[in-house]
Amino acid sequence: MIRQHLAASSAGERHFQWRGTEVSRLEHFSDAVFAFAVTLLVVSLEVPKSFPELMAALRGFAAFGVCFAMLVLVWLYHCHFFRRYGLQDGWVTFLNSVLLFFVLFYVYPLKFLASAMFVGGRHITAHDLRTTIAVYGSGYAAVFFTFACMYVHAWRKRDPLLLNEMERLRTRHILINHLAMGTIGLSSVLLALVLPERHVALAGYFYFVIVLYFWVTRYMFRRRERRIGDRPAA
Repeated sequence: MIRQHLAASSAGERHFQWRGTEVSRLEHFSDAVFAFAVTLLVVSLEVPKSFPELMAALRGFAAFGVCFAMLVLVWLYHCHFFRRYGLQDGWVTFLNSVLLFFVLFYVYPLKFLASAMFVGGRHITAHDLRTTIAVYGSGYAAVFFTFACMYVHAWRKRDPLLLNEMERLRTRHILINHLAMGTIGLSSVLLALVLPERHVALAGYFYFVIVLYFWVTRYMFRRRERRIGDRPAA
């Protein structure tokens, strides 16, 4: 009876019923922090006064586009968590605050690396690059490990939330994904610290492992979900 009421009152994604029906004050505050993080990406940009400055600004906007896409991705992960589970307890509030702190920490190394990629980093020494990659990877890992902690909490609440078999499976999959992303970030930090200076850039390229990870696990996870989806309803 409760499940029927939730199904009637909640929107959702395919095979996952959304339990967060209204945007809370906690989410409004989080959106404001994400908006401030985007502002930090463009605060140093000025209106170009010459053609060379215009070209430099356009190259800067390419870096901004990459940073903006990364922040939007993190925001989507945040939004989906609150829509899926609707949790607003003290532990979620604490973890959400920690997440927002790490997002703000993550912005500047993200912007610096993106600018170095598109605008150029001629004045960056190998030692500076090592430190930057280590700082970026630490922030990246912290964001995704915090997401993982939030999903661990949702998993512990699976019975009060009335998660069905498909929703439990997808919760575990998302939790594993976030743990994997955090581990990749920490692995990049480790590589940045141990590789010789002439090869330290390889620590940054290590993030391409993410493509391989999702290529492999997407097939595995979707196959399990199809097996559950093909079962006749009880």
